[in-house]
Amino acid sequence: MLADGARHQLDPRFIRVERIVGYLTTATLSIAGFVALALVAVFAPIQVVWLAVFAAAWLVMTIAFAWLAHRWPELEFRHAAYSVDIQVLEIRGGVLWRHVRKVPRSRVQHTDVAQSPLERRYGLATLVIHTAGTEHARVTLGGLAHQTALDIREHLLPREHLDAG
Repeated sequence: MLADGARHQLDPRFIRVERIVGYLTTATLSIAGFVALALVAVFAPIQVVWLAVFAAAWLVMTIAFAWLAHRWPELEFRHAAYSVDIQVLEIRGGVLWRHVRKVPRSRVQHTDVAQSPLERRYGLATLVIHTAGTEHARVTLGGLAHQTALDIREHLLPREHLDAG
């Protein structure tokens, strides 16, 4: 049952998708750093020792980003959860700075289900909730199975049409 109030973890495919995003980001940053290093080597009058220091720094940063891209999604997955009951959607997350967001159903104005190309490829989706108020007026919950996101969206929609009658 969806609105059972039990704490649920995100879909495990979340880890794979976030790792791919991290690897792509690392590759982009690494290539940009390499190009900058090559331009400095060709066009700037710089001593070889400084060029070696910059190259070592580039290599260390690339390895560090690659390690983080691999490790961080698993940590994020471990600390992320959600629960749904009749009144509230609760979202927990954060690795270093933890947070708990409670979205009262009465404050939900509308909801969206979004998918990036990678999320679509792996059957995942992000639930986007727009609420009344200014603080956290847009709350997202990523890493859900597509059907789960659709089910939560339907649960959060107003039920006024059922009450009239």
